[in-house]
Amino acid sequence: MQRIPQRILKSDRNRALKIALLTAFVGFNQGCSVGPKYTAPDIQVPSEFQTQLSNAIETQQIQLGEWWTVFDDDLLNNLVDRGLTNNLDIQQAIYRIQESRALRGVSGAALLPTVDTSGAYSRTESSTKLATGAFSPRITNSYQLGIDAKWEIDIWGRNRHSVEAAQADLELTVENTRDVLVSIMGEIALNYVELRTFQERLRIARANVDLQEQTLQLTQSQFDANLVSKLDVSQARSNLESTRSTVPTLISGVHGIENRISVLLGVFPGELRKELSISTSIPTPPTGVMVGVPTDVVRQRADIRAAERALAAQTARVGVATADLYPRLTLSGNIGFQAANSGDLLSSAARTGQFGPTLVWNLFDRKKLRDQIRVEDARVGQALAQYEQVVLVAFEEIENAMIEFQQEQVREEHLALAVIDARTAVELSRDRYRQGLTDFQSVIDTQSRLFQLEDTLATSNGAISTALIRLYKSLGGGWDSRDIIIDEQSMTKEGNS
Repeated sequence: MQRIPQRILKSDRNRALKIALLTAFVGFNQGCSVGPKYTAPDIQVPSEFQTQLSNAIETQQIQLGEWWTVFDDDLLNNLVDRGLTNNLDIQQAIYRIQESRALRGVSGAALLPTVDTSGAYSRTESSTKLATGAFSPRITNSYQLGIDAKWEIDIWGRNRHSVEAAQADLELTVENTRDVLVSIMGEIALNYVELRTFQERLRIARANVDLQEQTLQLTQSQFDANLVSKLDVSQARSNLESTRSTVPTLISGVHGIENRISVLLGVFPGELRKELSISTSIPTPPTGVMVGVPTDVVRQRADIRAAERALAAQTARVGVATADLYPRLTLSGNIGFQAANSGDLLSSAARTGQFGPTLVWNLFDRKKLRDQIRVEDARVGQALAQYEQVVLVAFEEIENAMIEFQQEQVREEHLALAVIDARTAVELSRDRYRQGLTDFQSVIDTQSRLFQLEDTLATSNGAISTALIRLYKSLGGGWDSRDIIIDEQSMTKEGNS
């Protein structure tokens, strides 16, 4: 194999160095920044919702700041306020914001020079053998003081892209925190409505127990008078015990939801039992609900905003990977003092120093660097697809919540009429039974049917309010009313400092 002359190799190295320095100089003066420039995606959403709206829902401008107040329930309002202050999931999310702020500061530090100071003292003892054979001790002191400085010139925007990614990550964390706020508000309201629903169902069950106890007493009296058979008494008692058996399950449901609300408010289970045990009616939604227009959803939903920030952060990382293809120029230097005596340490004779640029260019690992760029590009595609998926899921939740809210109201109307007729049927069947015009099975059937319908009606009343809460959640409502927790203004000031 023919050897390449050393002078040619040396000439090539000099030429490469000159090209690198010239490239760095031109890039620095022109303020080059490689990699893609981020532009938020323009998602085309429908101009209107697909669900056919009824009088209960209108597409007018909506204020979602404190949507839970539409139920006009003071305790619910109080629970939401306390939950947003004390909920531990929210506190964790706020600490994640603080973490992201600090990480952004770490990334921003790469744009600035680093300066280190150092000082040292050493004492060396040695001995020298004299002509007489004796040893003469020798002590040497050394005092050192220095300052080292280093600054990487961000020619290709590598560090700036890192800061862009860190800033987008911070904004992503903020949006995730807002999403937590929306979720916690919704969970508190949903559990509160479910609690009131269970309490209403428990009241209905106990009322039906009382009614069926009266029926049992009636049949027992008639049996004692030899007017009816033992079968009627057994049927009455069986129906009564069946209804009684639902009470423990409902009591367990009430206590379980009370405990859940306690945890959401950051207190131990049971601490709110006395406060929540005061039974009131199921929160009633307003007669008219406004949902805005589809474009409002993209601006309002925190999870959509978070997905967009994740895409921005990943796009910036493509720029970081692209900048690794180009040379990195660092200016470094130091100034120091070194003397044998502390009194001479700051004298001009003790001064030392050096300064010079350092150029690092990875010329022989280009394939790995380009593969890394392709990795980051693929992750951008994933982030974009994720963003589009979040938008689709958001509209799915909204459409489903609107349909559920409207149709549950229709269902509730029919159930209310059915309950009225069932109560009439119970009274008529009992009167006819007393008169001997019908058998006891008719009484049992109508009372069982009444209990079933009243329980279903209570569940439907709760389901209407639950559907409305889910609708407000799907619209992304609530976080803007409590954004003081996040304090974006101070966050911006920190980023500029």
